[in-house]
Amino acid sequence: MTEAEIVAVLVREGDVIREDAPLLEVETDKAQVEIPSPMGGRVEKIHVQPGQTVKVGAPLVSFSDAAAPARGADGAKTAGAAAATRSAPTAPGPAPAPAAGGPVAATPPTRP
Repeated sequence: MTEAEIVAVLVREGDVIREDAPLLEVETDKAQVEIPSPMGGRVEKIHVQPGQTVKVGAPLVSFSDAAAPARGADGAKTAGAAAATRSAPTAPGPAPAPAAGGPVAATPPTRP
């Protein structure tokens, strides 16, 4: 999978959303899926529009998380989050290929 078509944008600029809330609907060669938000915060900018085809890894939505609490290394909320902008990724990229000549981590009925 190298690209996907934006079917619907489910948020608006200025919306405050929580982590895992639906951001977009995209359609690839094989499926139509919802892309969840990778973080909570205020939607600062939407970089795509319905009907647009985007490459995997292209920015879709930018967040300003000044209003959202930052998370520490252990995942706990920390106080005093600094203003920052982050971009949400597109659909996940292709799965890594297994090492050539190495063992396959699968049960016998599923091995190639």
